[in-house]
Amino acid sequence: MIAGPERTPLPRGFFDRPVLEVAPDLLGRTLVRRTADGPVELRLTEVEAYDGANDPGSHAFRGRTARNGVMFGPAGHAYVYFTYGMWHCLNVVCGPEGAASGVLLRAGEIQVGAELARKRRISARNDKELAKGPARLATALDVDRALDGTDVCTGTDAPLSLLMGTPPPADLVRSGPRTGVGGDGAPHPWRFWISDDPTVSPYRAHQPRRRAT
Repeated sequence: MIAGPERTPLPRGFFDRPVLEVAPDLLGRTLVRRTADGPVELRLTEVEAYDGANDPGSHAFRGRTARNGVMFGPAGHAYVYFTYGMWHCLNVVCGPEGAASGVLLRAGEIQVGAELARKRRISARNDKELAKGPARLATALDVDRALDGTDVCTGTDAPLSLLMGTPPPADLVRSGPRTGVGGDGAPHPWRFWISDDPTVSPYRAHQPRRRAT
């Protein structure tokens, strides 16, 4: 069987662009996670852009660290971080090498491997919730720090890859403030999603943590 163009891996040049171009262009693309248990595939429905030194909300705003080193390139690699002592989140590195930027993959519609995703996301009330939010997406796909730095452009045998998929019409793409981002980065309308898609996560404004007294 000959695969259609929607099964073509995205080339590295797709990611080697300004992050604010790449982020909305990732909507509708197919994210594939391959494990020994089988593949899980989802159609991306929500993402957020983070622009490194130009963005107070970015992990790379204050420069390179052991944690964020992958963000500095090359483009087309996975940046996986651990947050709140419980969850992993999956990002894709963009832009020229040395200028850190990336796109957080926030939500998607599981299209292949739903049974496997359900086993990993036993608290999901229905399939629309399997990857509705970045931590849920990472859990459904069995993504952890072991995948940090994975090249997503190497083709069909890679543990992670991004395929052409089916982008939505431009008039269905929405943008607004990023979820949970505070400070000077809060107003940036760098969250992008497919309008009225039931797998998109709800927006939540940043809530400052209360210090223990």
